[in-house]
Amino acid sequence: MMGMLFLFSRVAKQMESSEMRRGLQIVLLALALCFAPRAQAQTYEEMRDSLEAAVKLLEKFPEDNNLRLKKASWNLLLEQWEYAKREYDIVLDRDPRNVAALYYRAYVNEKLHRYKFARKDYEDMLAIVPGDFNGQLGLALLLQKDLRYTEAMNRINHLVEQYPDHAVAYAARAGMESERGMLELAEYDFTEAMRLDPDNTDFIINRADVRIRMQHMEDARKDLDLAVEKGVSRPALADLYARCRK
Repeated sequence: MMGMLFLFSRVAKQMESSEMRRGLQIVLLALALCFAPRAQAQTYEEMRDSLEAAVKLLEKFPEDNNLRLKKASWNLLLEQWEYAKREYDIVLDRDPRNVAALYYRAYVNEKLHRYKFARKDYEDMLAIVPGDFNGQLGLALLLQKDLRYTEAMNRINHLVEQYPDHAVAYAARAGMESERGMLELAEYDFTEAMRLDPDNTDFIINRADVRIRMQHMEDARKDLDLAVEKGVSRPALADLYARCRK
């Protein structure tokens, strides 16, 4: 479970907005950690129905932590952060070493801007499963969001050293570098991420954004064309293509 990555489908809707120009990479990667149930293709109404079914089951079996985690995951998908946190609190009161609950509560605390609590949850999780990729990545992204840039970069550098064949590690570091204006380093790391996962169009698009900011318009346009070849609709990239012409 902890090795699974949530698909980027929830973030695809944001790719047309101007937010992507300055650090959306961090948001993309943070959301990528949200490997909740296989519901990304479901409609809002279907997710609400699934939540209702989970609530009814939990009423019958209130001591079942797995059911409570399932219910909390639907709360999470529906962005009901306080409801999700309440469920994770209950699970962790019963089982303080529940890794899934610690990870998800850290994510929820981050969404609630409770960064100090999120950090403690990540650290408690990593004390139980040292070296876990998702826990380390979540903590590094949190530190970046909390403007603790040196700690964040140290964490992500260590993660890349530990997992040199993991594309997301390079992409996460690239996102941090991009947000801080370290564009040449970001371009290199997105290139490494693409080498390891050549079909990931998010990496390609983010490298194009970096190259535009570096004024490498021809290279950026090639990246956008590559993303289109790999299935991204050209209209979704209209803003980036327009910036290439400036």
